Amino acid sequence: MTLRSGELAAAAGVNLQTLRYYERRGLLAAPERTLGGHRTYPDGAVTTVRVIKAAQRLGFTLDEIAELSDTGRGHARSDADLRERATAKIAEIEGRIADLVAIRDTLRAAVDAGCHDLRDCAGSPDCPIPFTGLAHHS
Repeated sequence: MTLRSGELAAAAGVNLQTLRYYERRGLLAAPERTLGGHRTYPDGAVTTVRVIKAAQRLGFTLDEIAELSDTGRGHARSDADLRERATAKIAEIEGRIADLVAIRDTLRAAVDAGCHDLRDCAGSPDCPIPFTGLAHHS
């Protein structure tokens, strides 16, 4: 069974431009063409697009997804192991979470300190926002 571009896009929950982009990036195999020039994709293309979107939601870049997809096609690279990449991605996410927690805590401290204006807060010695030291140099 084959699907036309619109059918594939609808089934995978993406738009046509996304399909074309994935083709250009080599993430999705170039489709066959009908005599009328319509693109037709194999039924498995739906799974491919869904896997790409799921991997993106997990924080993988398209380059990383391409490398991980190559592994599944028998072109394994030593640096493309999913377990290794997932472990590295977890560490990256934990770092971002730590950064976000620090930002949240700083903003809470600014709210608790009664900061209503960034410029006024920056000039206050009690300002919890880290640009306080910078304000004295301007």
